[in-house]
Amino acid sequence: MARPDKAAAVAEIKETLENSHAAVLTEYRGLTVAQLKELRVKLGETATYAVVKNTLTEIAAKEAGIDAFDGQLSGPSAIAFIQGEPVEAAKVLRDFAKANSQLVIKGGYLDGAALTAEEITKLADLESREVLLAKAAGAMKGSLSKAAALFAAPASQAVRTVEALRVKQEEAA
Repeated sequence: MARPDKAAAVAEIKETLENSHAAVLTEYRGLTVAQLKELRVKLGETATYAVVKNTLTEIAAKEAGIDAFDGQLSGPSAIAFIQGEPVEAAKVLRDFAKANSQLVIKGGYLDGAALTAEEITKLADLESREVLLAKAAGAMKGSLSKAAALFAAPASQAVRTVEALRVKQEEAA
């Protein structure tokens, strides 16, 4: 029979996994408490970073239908549960791992799909949602400007031709 505190921990992890858009599994061996606190502050509102017990997390992930952590839960593990923008949280984790080599990104999941550490790095290399939307809007505006110029070209060419004929007739007269 499972102990009530462990059953409650599994339920809490399962609920957090189900309510998160994404999660990143890390190994934090060698990091100090101050460094972990710094990472939590940097993640801010986009994610919560929690140290987890491997066996309980494995059980919770299976109950939640997530197989992204299979075989990766060994050593001191912590998960960044991402509720906000996954790209921003991935950037924070990548940058922190570069500055602190003890933090190892093992893998994760995004909207139910498993991610490798390399895929999380690629996700971190993406620009933010706002930047991508601004680029798309700029591209659309540029296309609309070209279309407007294209539609206006015959009329302006006709006006220039009529003006050239008028000037030519005045010179001839």
